[in-house]
Amino acid sequence: NGVGKSTSLAKIAYYLKSNNCNPLLAACDTFRSGAVEQLNVHAKCLKVPLFQKGYAKDPASVASAAIDQATKEGNDVVLVDTAGRMQNNVPLMKALSNLVVQNNPDLVLFVCEALVGNDGMDQLDMFNKALRSGGHSRRIDGIVLTKFDTVSDKVGATLTLTQVTGAPVVFVGTGQKYTHLKKLSVQSVIKSLFA
Repeated sequence: NGVGKSTSLAKIAYYLKSNNCNPLLAACDTFRSGAVEQLNVHAKCLKVPLFQKGYAKDPASVASAAIDQATKEGNDVVLVDTAGRMQNNVPLMKALSNLVVQNNPDLVLFVCEALVGNDGMDQLDMFNKALRSGGHSRRIDGIVLTKFDTVSDKVGATLTLTQVTGAPVVFVGTGQKYTHLKKLSVQSVIKSLFA
């Protein structure tokens, strides 16, 4: 919660739109108050469609309906915003597993703060366990590190998360603007290790 999942999703939508994709945002955080409105603000700023069904709905069903809508409207990417997954919130973790099982996404990204430290590993472990709890072997495909610009010792968390999961850091968030999403520079990480 508060790590920047929705903002990162909007940054990815901007990135995709800038690379000739036609994304649709799906408001599948039907749990957190204000989540749909937050995503709607991003959708309007980015001029991308938003699919939403409001609150207290099954996130997996909302995602499925969003995919159907995107297919009908010619959107080639559906970006699904989900509720924050506190690792001790069993119902939210089960909802994540159900969403993945029912919709079989092409890509599952774990969004984590660069400054979270060892708690990030606990979160990631629970995230992966939740994905597997639905009776399948799905794991995360990649990591998005937020607030990468706010910490000086960034390398440790980056290396640990990728070493443990085998998943790459796909993007790092380096500020609040939509353009503040960068691909991780491996050369910068290596330089930091030997500096």
